[in-house]
Amino acid sequence: MDLYEFIEYLITMVIGWVDQWVPSQVEFLITDTAIHAYVVLGMAAFILVIALLNVVMMIWVERKFIARLMDRRGPTEVGFAGLLQNVADGLKLFLKEIIHPKGIDRFVYFISIVLYIGSSVTVLALVPMSDRFFMADVEGGIFMIFAIFTLAPFFIFTAAWSQNNKYSLIGGMRSAAQMISYEIPLMLSVVGVILMAGSLSISTIVHAQQSIWFIIPSFLGFFIFIIGMLAEVERTPFDLPEAEAELVEGWTTEFGGIRFGLIMFVSYLRGYVGCALAVFLFFGGWNGVFLEYIPPEVWFLGKVYILFMIWVWLRASVPRIRIDQLLEIGWKRLLPLAFVNIVIAVIFFEMGWI
Repeated sequence: MDLYEFIEYLITMVIGWVDQWVPSQVEFLITDTAIHAYVVLGMAAFILVIALLNVVMMIWVERKFIARLMDRRGPTEVGFAGLLQNVADGLKLFLKEIIHPKGIDRFVYFISIVLYIGSSVTVLALVPMSDRFFMADVEGGIFMIFAIFTLAPFFIFTAAWSQNNKYSLIGGMRSAAQMISYEIPLMLSVVGVILMAGSLSISTIVHAQQSIWFIIPSFLGFFIFIIGMLAEVERTPFDLPEAEAELVEGWTTEFGGIRFGLIMFVSYLRGYVGCALAVFLFFGGWNGVFLEYIPPEVWFLGKVYILFMIWVWLRASVPRIRIDQLLEIGWKRLLPLAFVNIVIAVIFFEMGWI
């Protein structure tokens, strides 16, 4: 039973319970078309809840793991092992007063952050957890995810410009510079995987790795992808748009309360999607051993969390780089290596090694 059938079963069961209480005047609400719409909405809500739980757990994992790396305790008091600390912090942010700075462009200030959050959440519809746990599996799924991802820096720049704050504007300009410098090698790093899999569909790419994971023939592509994705989701050492030691809080300086909480939620959500893409492209997706005992969703999430912990390790170990170093790495290092990776992938494909 896949996710659609599971949600459809639940909704049909609920409708069966209340059917005798529904007046005939509203029978149009339980037609086949209406039930299909309920199922789609139910799938979206279910996936959003799963993503929210994953984000909360990823924040907890980062705080605990980075505390161990830095020889401190981390959150321990609220809930078992500090599991409820994120809930307390979230409630604190949501209850804070919302303050609007003077001199802002109100329309752009509001619509930019709405589009930034909305576009990032939309990506979840294209990120499956297994063959049976997905909302949409389209042929061009990989490029559709990248296309939606690339919208975020534009919304960040417009949100930064609208705040009437020089620190925010500098953060937005840095975000635009990162977009131009790293999205090209990031896209090119995926070309080798697409050549070897022969498809842009995530499920097809995962099934093509049943015998060998693509990280083996395309390790260079994985290296480029991870660096580019770290820059794309603005994580250390590429968190220059939000450099708190230089820019107060970068492009998020004038967003407070629930808006700041949602921005932080989306930043971890984008990190989850970035790790998931790396798992799909290079680590066999939900493929694993003992699948008759261990569900594929567990394999997928296990790989995502291991990769995310490597990102946390980098955050605790590598200092933030300068903006000139960021641009130089993107244009002078990653871009040439991305073309080399494509050549290696073509050789593997033509020699029949994949």
